[in-house]
Amino acid sequence: MQEILPIVFAILVTSVIVALIAWKAAIAYRKKTYEEKVGTAEEKAREIIDEALKTAETTKREALLEAKEDALRRKNELEKETKERRSEIQRYEKRVLSKEESLDRKAEALERKESIIAEKEDELERMQQEIQALYQEQSLQLEKISGLTSEQAKEYLLKTVENDVKHETALLIKEMNNRAKQEADKKAKEYVVTAIQRCAADHVAETTISVVQLPNDEMKGRIIGREGRNIRTLETLTGVDLIIDDTPEAVILSSFDPIRREIARIALEKLIIDGRIHPARIEEMVEKAQREVETSIREAGEEATLEVGVHGIHNELVRLLGKMKYRTSYGQNALKHSIEVAHLSGLLAGEIGVDVKLAKRAGLLHDIGKAVDHEVEGSHIQIGADLARKYRESAVVVNTIESHHGDVEPETLIACIVQAADTISAARPGARRETLEAYTNRLKQLEDITNGFKGVDKSFAIQAGREVRVMVIPEQVSDDDMTLLARDLTKKIESELEYPGQIKVNIIRESRVSEYAK
Repeated sequence: MQEILPIVFAILVTSVIVALIAWKAAIAYRKKTYEEKVGTAEEKAREIIDEALKTAETTKREALLEAKEDALRRKNELEKETKERRSEIQRYEKRVLSKEESLDRKAEALERKESIIAEKEDELERMQQEIQALYQEQSLQLEKISGLTSEQAKEYLLKTVENDVKHETALLIKEMNNRAKQEADKKAKEYVVTAIQRCAADHVAETTISVVQLPNDEMKGRIIGREGRNIRTLETLTGVDLIIDDTPEAVILSSFDPIRREIARIALEKLIIDGRIHPARIEEMVEKAQREVETSIREAGEEATLEVGVHGIHNELVRLLGKMKYRTSYGQNALKHSIEVAHLSGLLAGEIGVDVKLAKRAGLLHDIGKAVDHEVEGSHIQIGADLARKYRESAVVVNTIESHHGDVEPETLIACIVQAADTISAARPGARRETLEAYTNRLKQLEDITNGFKGVDKSFAIQAGREVRVMVIPEQVSDDDMTLLARDLTKKIESELEYPGQIKVNIIRESRVSEYAK
């Protein structure tokens, strides 16, 4: 045991000494490593500083170069602008100099003219003095010769001239009066003709019956119903007489009230299409027809006001205007007649220089009483005037309505204009003389004329005969042939057919190619 202790102690001492030596060696190594790192960092710092100095020097040189280039560019621009300004100033100077020279020349010319005028004024003054002296000398000689003083001679001459002037004035006034009457008559005819030419409207004759076509004669029995209950219900609800006779596939509606007749026609057509005809269904269809007719009346009134260009009319008057769509006078539609009178009144008012809008308004409303004259006692003139007062129309419109048939004296030019326009509209050819048969014959003749040309497939007369559409066979009529065909058609229509206004001819050529994808 004692022998081991010295050995253990020696080992411990040796371990301590070795540890100390290792620690010193580690310290020395770390110091050396640190010094090496510090040296490397200093070298990198110096390199970075050198690089930064080089970059700064380069940037400085580039900035100086750019500054010099910018300064040079600005200098060039300034010199260029200076040159332009100088040239512009030189041009202005030249213009000013030329104007000064022109003004100098004008001033010299004015001075010369002033001197000439002054010389002429002096000469004129001398001539006036000479004339005055001669006049006085002549007056003295005339007084000696005539034995009259100048005052007496003036009085005598004035009386003589006055008598002559009176006579000539009377003759002139008489001549002017005759000429004025002739011119007035001529102008009035021109105005009327101009108004008629510029307002062309067609009217279709209306009758007191309407015809409803039936799909077959069996439908007549269904309309009559069991023991006649269907026909009695329809007649009671509409107030229209249904005439069911031997006429094949047709029912005649008879009534002097065109609105009731229209309601019955619409209701009956709906019942025929529906197929269910019994009293309850009839009542339902009549109510629908009444609503449709009421809507149609309102739209017709609004369209009339828009067509004429009259605004601000009371809604009830607009509705009454629409009712006139279903009224006729001697075969002339009352609403179309009122619209035509409004247009004619506006044209005549424009010719003589009075209020065109007020003239149109009065012309549109002049027959408004016809919309209710069968419902209210009195003439359509008195009824119309009362309606105009009720809905606050102007006194001019009221007087126009009262006087358009001469029952009351017209108080304004507009009343006279509407009276003339009403007469023109009623009396012009074609307004009231064309019967329904003549109208349909004219349409048939128009279609026959167009169908007679080679290459025409079929034609249709539309717009009350104001337009005809002609369908041609594309294999027989080319696009170039269409122009010639249209010209030939118009010439033949003009030569063989009598018609009001003008007829538009439309040629329609259509080519179709069809294929089926399978």
